[in-house]
Amino acid sequence: MINSPYEKYRQSSVQTSNPAQLVIMLYDGAIRFVKAATDGLVQKDNEKANLSFGKAQTIISELMSTLDRSYEISKNLYSLYEYTNYLLVEANVHKDILKAEEAKGYLIELRETWIQASRIAAGQEASPINVNG
Repeated sequence: MINSPYEKYRQSSVQTSNPAQLVIMLYDGAIRFVKAATDGLVQKDNEKANLSFGKAQTIISELMSTLDRSYEISKNLYSLYEYTNYLLVEANVHKDILKAEEAKGYLIELRETWIQASRIAAGQEASPINVNG
């Protein structure tokens, strides 16, 4: 049974979200955990860092497992997820904030790409940019 209002809200959000929104939520979680892991490294709290890196890696594994490999883009995404996961492992093992920041950067870029793609798919494409000044 869920007692926390926040947990009820989160469960409701997941249950009522479309697939693109769910992917964006996964990116949000992975980014949040990489930030927490980085904070753990800065604070020399290896337990916090390790736990947070593990949670981010779990999310990336979920993103990898849900790809439809029949599309070329999925193969490219899989490689990027694999590399991002590698960066997180390296950051955790070697306590390397730069590798964690690189991984976070990829996750942020991917999140932004999904947001734009979901807008286009929903017919909410951003206004065209005026190239004539």
